Amino acid sequence: GSYQSCCAPLHRGEKQAETAEQLMRSRYSAFVKGELDYLMATHREPDVHPSQRCRALRQSCRQTRWLGLTVIGLTDGGAEDVEGIVQFEARYRGGILKETSLFKRRDGSAKGDWLYVGALKLGG
Repeated sequence: GSYQSCCAPLHRGEKQAETAEQLMRSRYSAFVKGELDYLMATHREPDVHPSQRCRALRQSCRQTRWLGLTVIGLTDGGAEDVEGIVQFEARYRGGILKETSLFKRRDGSAKGDWLYVGALKLGG
């Protein structure tokens, strides 16, 4: 769908992501649009000071020209799940980011918000 009907309501806090994939797609759009507050709210990093995280995100959003997103695969992460894995490729000027990401619900509750946990280290 279009940004206005898909991700903008999530970025504005009018809706919450219902699935891990929806959160992943909305985070991609947030990187494209520079929605720093949304990126901070959907990925907790307690070991990094919020001002440092915000600076790093701002720099990343300004320096990267995103060109497209393809979801490669999903494991769980549905509306009733508490954990999910999304494999994707995000194209940017200069390359492709390939990642398998872990998402979990806040507090481990099926009613909790989806959060991006991080990239999974696969293999060796």
